[in-house]
Amino acid sequence: MVEPLVLLPGLMCDARMFFHQIVYLSQARAVTVAPITSGERVEEIASGLLDQLPHRFALAGACMGGVVALELIRRAPERITRLCLMATDAQADTPQMAAAREDLIVGAQAGRLDEVMRKVVGSEALAPGTHRIPILTEVLGMASDMGADIFVRQMRALQRRPDQQGTLRRIKVPTLVLSGAHDTLMPTRKHAFMADLIPEADLMVIEDAGHVPALETPGAVTAAMDRWLNQPLRLI
Repeated sequence: MVEPLVLLPGLMCDARMFFHQIVYLSQARAVTVAPITSGERVEEIASGLLDQLPHRFALAGACMGGVVALELIRRAPERITRLCLMATDAQADTPQMAAAREDLIVGAQAGRLDEVMRKVVGSEALAPGTHRIPILTEVLGMASDMGADIFVRQMRALQRRPDQQGTLRRIKVPTLVLSGAHDTLMPTRKHAFMADLIPEADLMVIEDAGHVPALETPGAVTAAMDRWLNQPLRLI
């Protein structure tokens, strides 16, 4: 039986983030994009999702979606058949990082969401090239559609997120850790650190991508995910 695939988008992103992956990967399996917009704690978001998702599924998360994915596999490892993490971080916010999010929250609540998002995901976090501005515009458009209230909830969840280094060591399913070489927000060293902690994880660095590889290099991401989805499952 081909297991379904659940995709968790990044901070202030929706299904548009995974457009290419949905179109191609859904030819062989059911693909669902699950929202990570309810709740001010990662644990609360994960708990709500587990009530809605299939009994067993492959799971891929980008950015904040990867943070939620790690909480899902911590809570219900028996339900997740394989895991893909991209542009994400398994470590908790430091006090300095959590404090810096407060200024972003105030800005969003004051009606400056576009300005705040440009600080969170500026063009310098994307790979250089002519596609940089259109991709940033698409990310900002998704954020605008979602609105300030969701931004505040997601910031609160990131501030309070648990450290998942112990979770990484207990992962027993085929795992792909995917990094954009130009990602200044979640650099490759963080992904290499995660891959080192996960038993037999595969680390892939995409040279032409930054913080949003699913949009920057959609073909490369889809091909990598297709290979990951067709790896033999492990008995656990």
